[in-house]
Amino acid sequence: MKKFFWFAAGTLWIKIVAVSLAGFNLHLSAFADFALILLSPIGAVLVLLGLGLRFGGKRAGESLLLVMMVVTGILYGDLLYYRFYTDFVTVPILFQFKNVGGLGPSTLELMSPWDVFLFTDLFIAAWIIWKDRKKEERLRSIGLKRYLVFGLFLSTLALALGTAKSPYFYKEAYNRTEVVKSIGLFQYHLFDIGSVIITPLNRFAASKADAEASMAYAEAKGKEQSDLFGAAKGKNLIMISMESTQDFVIGQKVNGEEITPFLNSLVKESYYFSQIYEQTAQGKTSDSEFMIDTGLYPLSGGSVFVRKPENTYQALPHILKENGGYRSVVFHGNEATFWNRETMYQSLGYDRFYSESDYEVTTANTVNYGIKDIPFFQQSLPYLEGLPQPFYARFITLTNHFPYLLDEEDKLIPEAETTEAVVNRYVTTVRYQDEAIKTLFESLKRRGLYENTLFVLYGDHYGISDQYEDGVMELLGLEDTSVNRAELKQVPLIIHVPGQEGAVIPKIGGEIDIRATVLHLLGIESGNNLSLGQNLFNRKKGYPVIFRDGSFITEQLYYDGNSCYERDKGSLAPSSGCNPYKEIVRKELGTSDQILHGDLFRFLE
Repeated sequence: MKKFFWFAAGTLWIKIVAVSLAGFNLHLSAFADFALILLSPIGAVLVLLGLGLRFGGKRAGESLLLVMMVVTGILYGDLLYYRFYTDFVTVPILFQFKNVGGLGPSTLELMSPWDVFLFTDLFIAAWIIWKDRKKEERLRSIGLKRYLVFGLFLSTLALALGTAKSPYFYKEAYNRTEVVKSIGLFQYHLFDIGSVIITPLNRFAASKADAEASMAYAEAKGKEQSDLFGAAKGKNLIMISMESTQDFVIGQKVNGEEITPFLNSLVKESYYFSQIYEQTAQGKTSDSEFMIDTGLYPLSGGSVFVRKPENTYQALPHILKENGGYRSVVFHGNEATFWNRETMYQSLGYDRFYSESDYEVTTANTVNYGIKDIPFFQQSLPYLEGLPQPFYARFITLTNHFPYLLDEEDKLIPEAETTEAVVNRYVTTVRYQDEAIKTLFESLKRRGLYENTLFVLYGDHYGISDQYEDGVMELLGLEDTSVNRAELKQVPLIIHVPGQEGAVIPKIGGEIDIRATVLHLLGIESGNNLSLGQNLFNRKKGYPVIFRDGSFITEQLYYDGNSCYERDKGSLAPSSGCNPYKEIVRKELGTSDQILHGDLFRFLE
């Protein structure tokens, strides 16, 4: 049994280290990083196997095998999730896993032939147990207590060393890569569980003073006006959430054909913000909706829509109703319960949610995750036409969703010819989405709803994950660098005011800034509308665009959570250049989290 114990410990350690080094992009730049990656799994493995023996009784072999299976399952689940989302699984996302698009319909796409080696030791272990099934050995003979104590000692040592190396990791738990790098993968999962248990206490400890402090912080960021204040005053507002649409498709051609011919033409007569970054976390589309409606950052783990629907909010529908009597509705051809939308929309102040049950959904007009965009828009228009004006309507498209499947008759452009099939298919679904938006605009003009409407079209989040970005680099002819990958976080933001010429605006910004920009155009004063976003027409120069994992980007620099880069050269920059922004990031994300976990808006009513 001793030999089998060490076989199990050794193979699990090798697997965890191998996946950490080859499967996760942990940015190991120092000897201490490598040392911690090697050390932290040892203690965790010894403790887990020791506990397996403790409860295994005379069936110690089977108990150890069970531990091996559980550890391998968790490790492989982490690996598959990371391959698509470049992130680590959290407890909240496990409770809303039905909302995680990507893994379900195309798990095979995320698998690699090399993955089989993660499971070979399980078959060897099962064979050893079967071979020696008649042998019995008592637990005390292999020193159970000694293994547990030694494992706990090594785990404590790894934690102490990780804390010494990264003293801020517990304050920056949103930077999960740094947490995993500092304390280890399985210790991270324990840390995550503890954080989820403690978080609800924040609401009970919150006070009106906390809310006033958050308001003061938001107001200190400034709310300057531009000449465009009120340029769309009194107009209807239509927002179009373009599923998984990244900015690189705008103006891009494949084999001489435009990927987005209609959007390209719309850009010429609109305010096109060419450096807007998506800032979503694990809530993806729901995170983008949340940022745009509230001006707050999403949660680091899970979706606000699922975790905080009972909170009080000062959302865009509330503000528009108070400042113009707007009726607010959402159109989306998916189930009402997806991302808990039917509940959260009520908290955000929407008057009506048109979901899957409001559409005629057939086998012929659906693909992938639901009704295709063209019939979705066609069936939505009668509902829209019946709304009293002014109205705020959000359309959430669906067809351009991973794994980017499309019926042959809907392919309006040939697939791209890169080495990544996902990227090749992505081109065709973006082109279909573009055509769908064109039909919507044409229909709105025929129905007399175009001239008196402010249009906001935005990409909700990335479509091509880190695993497939090589194909995008190939498509665009770019060098594969950290900065170029960061630039792929850009999503299109097109604000169209009929009758106005528009312009290309190259200022950097994020999705969190869209709400303030829309209110500015509608001529609605910021007042007491607590928001962490800024009006994009007057956004402060030098203020970072902050991502939920603690990374950020400025006009000159990009910080990926580990290293600082010069954007124009793509080369490493002195860390001192990025350091001044890190406190801004901590304050900004901390304030947003405090508002959400403490439900601070309830004190501002």
